Amino acid sequence: MPDIPMDKDFEASVGASDATEGVSRRGFIARAGLGAVGLCYAGAVAYPVYRYLAAPAEQAAELAAITEVKIPEEKMPSPGTALMFRFGSRPTMLIHHKDGTLACLTAVCTHLGCTVQYQPEQDHIHCACHGGVYDARTGANISGPPPKPLQRFNVERANGQILITRA
Repeated sequence: MPDIPMDKDFEASVGASDATEGVSRRGFIARAGLGAVGLCYAGAVAYPVYRYLAAPAEQAAELAAITEVKIPEEKMPSPGTALMFRFGSRPTMLIHHKDGTLACLTAVCTHLGCTVQYQPEQDHIHCACHGGVYDARTGANISGPPPKPLQRFNVERANGQILITRA
């Protein structure tokens, strides 16, 4: 058979369509692998950002859901001491003063969120992080960097239990 000369434009168009018809298996796997790595990287960056932004909303919802805590009188601290417990997700302290009165305050410093401690010798609450001092009866900030007082809770004794509710 004789060779039939082909048009050069036809040869160029056939060669171009062969190159763009598909991606090889190796190319597909490489692209899929890079896509998976990129997706994992995006998730690794986005998840901590989401947790950081969602945490305050979740804590507020959890805190609002709990309106009271009951403590058996057997667990009441002796005069001049404090009992630490959780009111929702926040540490809280029930202080039994030497004169027999009870005070319940949140145990989270209003400066940077450190946990505070009751010091019965001085009859005040102290934050060891930056030296903040609060009144043990009212939660008022006395000295140091705390910008506002500790949150107070209502305390009632009834039926052999201590009932602590939001103030």
